[in-house]
Amino acid sequence: MSDTSNPELDHFVRGRGPGLLLAHGAGSDIQDSFGPLIERLAEEHTVVAPDFPGSGNTPRARTPLTVDGLADALVRSADRAGLSTFAVLGFSTGSPVAVRIASRYPDRVRALVLSAGFAYPNPQLRLAVRIWRELGRVADQRTLASYLAMVVFGRCWLDERTEYEIAELVAEFAENLPPGMDDHLDLLERIDVRADLAEISAPTLVISAAEDKLISAANARELQAGIAGAQAAELPCGHAMAAESPAEWATAITDFLREHPR
Repeated sequence: MSDTSNPELDHFVRGRGPGLLLAHGAGSDIQDSFGPLIERLAEEHTVVAPDFPGSGNTPRARTPLTVDGLADALVRSADRAGLSTFAVLGFSTGSPVAVRIASRYPDRVRALVLSAGFAYPNPQLRLAVRIWRELGRVADQRTLASYLAMVVFGRCWLDERTEYEIAELVAEFAENLPPGMDDHLDLLERIDVRADLAEISAPTLVISAAEDKLISAANARELQAGIAGAQAAELPCGHAMAAESPAEWATAITDFLREHPR
């Protein structure tokens, strides 16, 4: 079953308790996607936090990323942490990867939380990603970072920032764009786990963001409708859940996982 075309993922482990495997977003890394949630989740779980190829300290893959290869690499991180079973928390592109993990390893996944996720890139998301990739090829990093700030943060959150705070945010984005960003986005454009949804047997929570300009509400509805018994929650924020609504996000996750401890 294992696809070894991707490198082993650099990861860290925090906390004690039932296992919780994290799958971060494209063009991101584990800290950027989850940030303050990690320590909160580690209060009740053994959190395994891997960086995708080309993010953090994980080297870029030598071949194009595949969803199977990435799913298997994440599970190997859980193996190295000594976890036989675990819940999976996916964010953005990490959500379809989490779906594939639950499909390929049904006996090991005890619960699934899909945040700002999708089963495949619909036209809105494809357009946003193609602009993202093109800016990555032809524009300076600050221009790309400005575009990303505009699409990943909610309108209300941005409107409350000062010009100085936005300039600082753009500068931080520009400085921390991962070397594997385009590799991730290439996978995002190809990913499609719609056929997996009916196979998911793990209890599932689908969390959407009310002001998400990147992932539309239709994506969340498709995930919930396709997975039998899936529950839904919505946060009052944009795509950047960890920055805008970390406490609400962490509470939704921990409350759900307490309901499904095994």
